[in-house]
Amino acid sequence: MAKINTEPLSGMRDFLPLDVLRRDYVIETVKRVYQRYGFEPLETPTMERLSTLLGKYGDEGDQLIFRVLKRGEKLERALGNDPTENSVSDAGMRYDLTVPLARVMAEHRGKLPRFFKRYQIQPVYRADRPAKGRYREFYQCDVDVVGSTSPTVEAEVLAAGAEVLQELGFQDSASFAIRINHRLILRGLMEVAGVPHDLETPAIVAIDKLDKIGLEGVRKELDARGVPAAAAESLLASMADAPAGNNETLAWLSDLLESSEMGSRGIANLRQVLLYSAGGPAAAHLRVDPYLARGLSYYTGPIFEVQFPGFSGSGAAGGRYDDLIGMFSGQTIPACGFSLGLERILLIMEEREMFPARLSTQPQVLVTQFDASTVVASLALAQRLRAAGMRVDLYPETDRYGKQFKYAEERGIRYAALLSPRELEAGVVAVKDLVSGEQVEVGDGAIVDWLLANM
Repeated sequence: MAKINTEPLSGMRDFLPLDVLRRDYVIETVKRVYQRYGFEPLETPTMERLSTLLGKYGDEGDQLIFRVLKRGEKLERALGNDPTENSVSDAGMRYDLTVPLARVMAEHRGKLPRFFKRYQIQPVYRADRPAKGRYREFYQCDVDVVGSTSPTVEAEVLAAGAEVLQELGFQDSASFAIRINHRLILRGLMEVAGVPHDLETPAIVAIDKLDKIGLEGVRKELDARGVPAAAAESLLASMADAPAGNNETLAWLSDLLESSEMGSRGIANLRQVLLYSAGGPAAAHLRVDPYLARGLSYYTGPIFEVQFPGFSGSGAAGGRYDDLIGMFSGQTIPACGFSLGLERILLIMEEREMFPARLSTQPQVLVTQFDASTVVASLALAQRLRAAGMRVDLYPETDRYGKQFKYAEERGIRYAALLSPRELEAGVVAVKDLVSGEQVEVGDGAIVDWLLANM
């Protein structure tokens, strides 16, 4: 009999208990902080109509959508009529959580508050080539405010994102940086450099690679994308002259973009965001980067990206996208959001050993079994401890204690409760601390209070 391949599909993963506990630890932290900022949960289906997804991410994004085949007669008809991957499909797996949010706004706008503050933590799917930290199925932790153009919205989502990271252990001001820019600043830089309007987007894509390929690499990219040499050299000169420090960078940009109405508006808006963020948890992490572009073309205002020292790629990103949410309803609906990359944060935390030694959802006590005569008493003790709010595992067999203690240690359980005929006769429970190795006897009536006090 041929051996069955039991590995998950490429780009997919099994999550064993410790993996799930760690994911839950991060997700619960995200939820707690987002709720603290007044955001409410939203969930949407894994599958959306293909018509909802296509054309929202550009040609490259459309190629990465997992399509779902039609069924029955519909599939047979499609297969018999010059089939394409779109004609034989009528649904797709969601590619991100933003397009589903736009659909929800169009479908349920009358049921939602004027300013809709939602968080959404669900998996998304991309038919991408897997790599370290990149998967075909992965979670996004999105937080968005829909309905307001005020820069206080940017300050709020930046604060919420920064506070999540701080509560996860990234507390030092150098532990992560939030690079921030504005789309109008980018367009202003293109304008004063003399980049033709139809080449603005290709030029912005090229300069966004500065931190990866350097100035010379950007020069080659600009040339390959057809940007005139004079405009390219003007851009490169400004990139080389950009100062460090937020105030210094904004002052330099004000002089450089003085002749650009778009650029000046972007600088003024970015100043407001920084001002409103000054008293919040994001302030120490904000770094103005006039050449941060973000790959998605739908951003219309401030854009931001979280970077961790020593880790390539972003761990979170977001910005203002006033033209996307209304695409299904034919309206302009302002919106701003921030998305934490759960998989990358988990990877960094694991590599840096940032998780607690014992996670709060793991069992706290193992009730052991001595022999057949003590089974009923052990079951009763386990139930009594659970009724008091403890997480209790009952060892299912009457193995020797050494084997039971090893099992508890493997599961990260600190205390083992022992009930042999001797303890039952004496009216006590023996408790072994598997960390210190100490063992004490506690009166049966006091065992609940003792364990609660020592957890």
